[in-house]
Amino acid sequence: MEARWYDIQGGSAVCGLCFQGRVIPKGGVGYCRARRWSGETFVSPYLGRFSACAVDPIEKKPFYHWRPDTLIFSLGSLGCNMKCPFCQNHAIAQPSGNVPLTDISPVELVRQVLSRGLSSVAYTYNEPTLQAEYILEAAPILKDAGIVSVLITNGMFSWEALSDLAIWIDAANVDVKTFDSEKYAGMGGSLRTVRENVEYMVRAGVHVELTNLIVPSISDSQDDFDRMIDWIAGISLDIPLHISRYFPAHRYSAPLIDIDLMRRFESSAKRKLKRVHLGNV
Repeated sequence: MEARWYDIQGGSAVCGLCFQGRVIPKGGVGYCRARRWSGETFVSPYLGRFSACAVDPIEKKPFYHWRPDTLIFSLGSLGCNMKCPFCQNHAIAQPSGNVPLTDISPVELVRQVLSRGLSSVAYTYNEPTLQAEYILEAAPILKDAGIVSVLITNGMFSWEALSDLAIWIDAANVDVKTFDSEKYAGMGGSLRTVRENVEYMVRAGVHVELTNLIVPSISDSQDDFDRMIDWIAGISLDIPLHISRYFPAHRYSAPLIDIDLMRRFESSAKRKLKRVHLGNV
């Protein structure tokens, strides 16, 4: 399927899907591995193709303040536009070999969701930004069938992609990796971008919940955490925050975060925010 957000400059493709705006030479692939430029067409080989499909409790996403006690149909594909060393889904987000994929058309997706008595779909497991064109095609068909669309995302959209998607998205859980710009950049992301995109989604009427995974040496600074809480409170005191405990994964083997630190972060957040939840404890 041809990708949507790109320009051609000097024989190369400039991808406009996420904030990075990567230049992809002829025959090359994007940083996310999910965009390819042949020299004639700019395509995403994974659009509408999924590596994981499951029915999950909504709280697993996590959402605690949107359709609680319901189940949601979850889809994951391949690739990511960040490279977090602690990624728990690295087998599909940063695949090192062939991963089986299943084609699911929007019409088939509606059938599968309704056959299970469900009314919501989450694009999750890997970064759903990479399914943006598919989401834009599927969302109106899903909506006509009474099914809403949800993103579990790192928030690294370009403004153009997010502005097109936001009108079709009912809810999003955004993973704020850290509140340190340099550490964000080291993982291929942008603190400024995630801040701006969270603010945009809230203004657009999307139900937004945030997750902050507490990772040793990346997001365990009390000062950074407090600055994040001030930013969230400046948007809305009602935004739910999920403070999640890190476990070693992928290329990151640092010890587990101490429970006492998690409790201190929880107490700090509750002094300013109304909806704070601990996860993985």
